[in-house]
Amino acid sequence: MFEQQAILRSPKLMTRDSLGNDLRQLGIKEGQTLIVHSSLSRIGWVCGGPVAVVQALMDVLTAEGTLVMPAHSGDYSEPSKWQLPPVPESWWEEIRGTMPVFDPQVTPTRGMGAIPECFRTWQGTLRSNHPALSFAAWGKNAERITREHSLEYALGERSPLARLYELGAQVLLLGVGYDSNTSFHLAENRIPNPPETLEGAPVLENGKRVWKAYREIAFDTDRFEEIGAEFEKARPVTKGSIGVAESRLFDLREGVDFATEWLKERTGGVHTE
Repeated sequence: MFEQQAILRSPKLMTRDSLGNDLRQLGIKEGQTLIVHSSLSRIGWVCGGPVAVVQALMDVLTAEGTLVMPAHSGDYSEPSKWQLPPVPESWWEEIRGTMPVFDPQVTPTRGMGAIPECFRTWQGTLRSNHPALSFAAWGKNAERITREHSLEYALGERSPLARLYELGAQVLLLGVGYDSNTSFHLAENRIPNPPETLEGAPVLENGKRVWKAYREIAFDTDRFEEIGAEFEKARPVTKGSIGVAESRLFDLREGVDFATEWLKERTGGVHTE
């Protein structure tokens, strides 16, 4: 069913080369550092599927650039908070006691889509060591971006997002909206007194598996589309199509700085409902 719908939406066959041309037309260049949020189904029917998409991105950036994608595994988290789906309370303790330790090489992504799941297994791709909020990276700055990812406040100052900010990265929203723009969570970490919560995950500690509770901010993506719409009025955002997917390219640092000030002005540093 998915492939039939993709074929019907495609005015032409999408290939590695055609996608590369689209990426260049949008403004992606050799040597850039780029974080990509994507939807394969929105691109149309691609010959080679997610493999061709990853190849096209690497072709354009080259090894002198850096390609990054979120590789989150949200099921490696506190089970009492699960909603999609919720699990019975009687299971919670056993889940905490038996869930395998996160393994960057083995643990699959969850809810990220086919392109990040393909990318995380790519030869030469590195993955940060966070059980729930890891990132995968390939290219010149991959090691710098993925090393020393803090367990606590995992999208804050000791995260791949902060390294991308330092590197002047670009953000590509490939067929997805601002609600998928993970870098706005760095802005949430930078406002005064964001609300916090306790999370948990299985980790190795002194060579032994333990279930470890850790502090995290209470993420709120509900405002990200509104922030994105205001951002586009104030800062340059390049719009175009990758395949048939409506896409946006913009500067991560500008996006984070704008979102930080937007949140400060409207919340006083505290999320409101």
